[in-house]
Amino acid sequence: MDFVHEKAGVVPVAGEFDVIVAGSGPAGVSAALRAARAGARTLLLEQGGCLGGMWTAGLLGWIHDHSGKSGLVAQLKRELLRRGAAEEPPCSPAFAFEPEAMKLLLEELCLESSVTIRLYTMAVDVLWNASGGIDCLLTESKSGREAWKAQIFIDATGDGDIAALAGASFEQGEPGTGKLQPMSLIAMLAGVRPEEIRPYVNGWTRRAEAVANLRELLTANGAPPTYHDASLFHLSGELFLLMASHQYQVSGTSAADLTAATIEARRAIHAQVAALRRSGPPWDRIRLVSTAERIGVRETRRAAGLYTVTAQDLAEGRRHADAVCHVTFGIDIHALTPGTGRGTVGPEMEFRPYDIPLRALISRDIPNLLLAGRCISGDFYAHASYRVTGNCVPLGEAAGTLAALAVREKTAPARIPFSVFEAAGTLHRV
Repeated sequence: MDFVHEKAGVVPVAGEFDVIVAGSGPAGVSAALRAARAGARTLLLEQGGCLGGMWTAGLLGWIHDHSGKSGLVAQLKRELLRRGAAEEPPCSPAFAFEPEAMKLLLEELCLESSVTIRLYTMAVDVLWNASGGIDCLLTESKSGREAWKAQIFIDATGDGDIAALAGASFEQGEPGTGKLQPMSLIAMLAGVRPEEIRPYVNGWTRRAEAVANLRELLTANGAPPTYHDASLFHLSGELFLLMASHQYQVSGTSAADLTAATIEARRAIHAQVAALRRSGPPWDRIRLVSTAERIGVRETRRAAGLYTVTAQDLAEGRRHADAVCHVTFGIDIHALTPGTGRGTVGPEMEFRPYDIPLRALISRDIPNLLLAGRCISGDFYAHASYRVTGNCVPLGEAAGTLAALAVREKTAPARIPFSVFEAAGTLHRV
């Protein structure tokens, strides 16, 4: 690979905050809200054009592992139901919502809580302070290169981008092979009523039956799904979400891979919708409304924390005195290579509901860096369980609470006693 030299220069400081959150997905927006509500001057950076990450730009209009969770999960559910933009399917544990309604709701909540939002802005580097922590993030946007200072930084990028930029340790992929779970692009469809296609709709019919019916229908009409558990989810009215393809052996930290995967996935979706329409009434009325702006990346970096959640935690159903999230979602490893069925979880992989401790959110290497969402400290197998968005929210809330406390106490997050964290009244209760 060839290299060039960049010109040297100065970078303007665009703002100074108590807490900066990078990434506005379920974990990031939750972290920003909790930090701001606790009194911290909070900046939320997002490289895309809306808040919500996979919930919105990714059209992931359902929340797994939401049951029994309080805090922001409960608040979002209540408000989306009140606005007529969500439903709880009769045969599914997931909570379904309209992504466009979620965009507006998250913006409203952040503005009400005095979170400073900066869209279309991507973190590209870090600068250090004299104590060995991060002094500021450098970003690129239409405004050029800018610097943003803070006392505490939260990596909620999903991919552990800030941890990687800061030189922190991380792991990714299956042990021994490094293989990553496949990506999926989601599509929004419309044109039929749910009762007309009930046998194919996940949540209106038992999952296994709905998946088998949809797979058979697509295959019979010339577009076999590359995702073994191809699924159609009802949102509201005549709106549905389709997830029926896998993009294998691609990395979410490679722009080239993301580009190729997105192009191929979009082609596959158009072919699948055409196949459904060929099957005749009522499918001949189905229309492709949109494909997601962002392809769904299940797995990339897992940054090193003060505690690493492992398969052993899941096998034992381990509880922790400093628990911040109780996970009930099982180990969900999508097939790592084409044609290998559902996934790689075998009978030897035991699972019991377990806790994620606050220590897993505290960077082992960077004193003023916290982790939130799927990039927290965990192994390949544990990550496949806690990565779903119903868990990312309380992880974000915990990171935001701890960040605000560290600012208030003028100390590193690792030095905040858990008793002080509990007394702060974080909204989620384990």
